[in-house]
Amino acid sequence: MATREMEFTLPIGYANGDGALRRTGALRKMTGREEAILADRSNQHNGGKLVTELLHSCVTQFEGEQKLSKQDVANWYSADRNYVLIRLRSFTFGPDLPATYTCAACGEKHEVIENLDELPVRSLSPEETLEDIVVELEDGYWDKEDCHTSITLTLPRGIDEAAVAPMLRKNASMGKNALLARCLKKVGDMPQHRVEALGPRLFSELTLTDRRLIDKALNRAAPGVDLMRDRECDACGADIRANLDMTHFLALE
Repeated sequence: MATREMEFTLPIGYANGDGALRRTGALRKMTGREEAILADRSNQHNGGKLVTELLHSCVTQFEGEQKLSKQDVANWYSADRNYVLIRLRSFTFGPDLPATYTCAACGEKHEVIENLDELPVRSLSPEETLEDIVVELEDGYWDKEDCHTSITLTLPRGIDEAAVAPMLRKNASMGKNALLARCLKKVGDMPQHRVEALGPRLFSELTLTDRRLIDKALNRAAPGVDLMRDRECDACGADIRANLDMTHFLALE
């Protein structure tokens, strides 16, 4: 008889109020209850809120706790949330995911089947702790007469995703700036009140060179599922590098 529950271990983990890091839990397959969550328009307009609702509904226990609050799930790192969401999707519908990638060189479309269970996952070892991410900028941020050439960031959480979702829907670049601003801890020796006052504007004024350095640093530092896919175009031989096509990720048909 097929089981309706499976265990999982978060790549990073979640520290509740007592400071103890928790990583293991169990989730059940999605049911009609989750179908209603997916169909709720308010959830469709906010991806961060949708993931929180789904995981809160399907995670049956977490390190001995019979039920997590929605706030607990919202406070999980995005890398952990994405990992459990992929496990949930594979557990409910199977690991095969139809995906389409377009070659930037010749425009050829490639329709493939991705196996979610084979996506690479990097997890912290029991001895590792998640460190802040320090990025050394090439051009730096000029604040009046001072040039600050390093920034310190933390990884985003579900609560950050939900907060910036409305802006992300209107403008992807501005939404990204807002998300980075929520993860920003330090800019060189700039006073903290000044960092907070600048907010997303700081990132909009960085060169594209420095923005790319930030993206690379975050991708290198973040544990979790590697969603980058690499393949060769069958038509022209060019390399195709793209994020996992999630178009059909939660399709119910």
